[in-house]
Amino acid sequence: MLIGLGVIVLIAGFIILIYNGLVMKRQRVNQAFADVDVQLKQRQNLIPNLVETVKGYAKHEQDTLQQVIAARNAAQSAHTPAEMSQAEGMLTASLGKLFALAEAYPDLKANTNFIQLQNELSAIEDKLAAARRFYNSAVQDYNTSREQFPGSIIAGMFNFEGRDFFDVGVEGREALSTPPEVKF
Repeated sequence: MLIGLGVIVLIAGFIILIYNGLVMKRQRVNQAFADVDVQLKQRQNLIPNLVETVKGYAKHEQDTLQQVIAARNAAQSAHTPAEMSQAEGMLTASLGKLFALAEAYPDLKANTNFIQLQNELSAIEDKLAAARRFYNSAVQDYNTSREQFPGSIIAGMFNFEGRDFFDVGVEGREALSTPPEVKF
């Protein structure tokens, strides 16, 4: 009977250990997502200033400016990682068009406010890329732990749901990998 009780305590301890590990990894994913969210909000807050600066120089380029504004609004209304990924991909693509547009206006390119905003956006993009990598790494670690045996049993018993990676989407990948076309 003592051996049976020892086995039960050992199994219970093992379950608690796996459960706590899954909780820790889920919290790491939540914290990483919060870091991504902060960077996205900083980028979204910078965009209206950028659009206003460009408006003064490129008054007849309203389509591009409206695309940037619409993409920003979509990004602000996204809540899940999948929605945010898609919206941010569209925002990245529209910002690429905005910066390509700036190439056609030498006065705009030389404007100190525009240059400062562009530099701030570039710094935020670097921080955002690092935050995305950290988030995706945390998601990979968490999802692997909840899918491997015996974690899969514990995850199933306690409803540990899988998490989605933060992917910039097709439009975002194209915007990041394709240099802007400049026409004069």
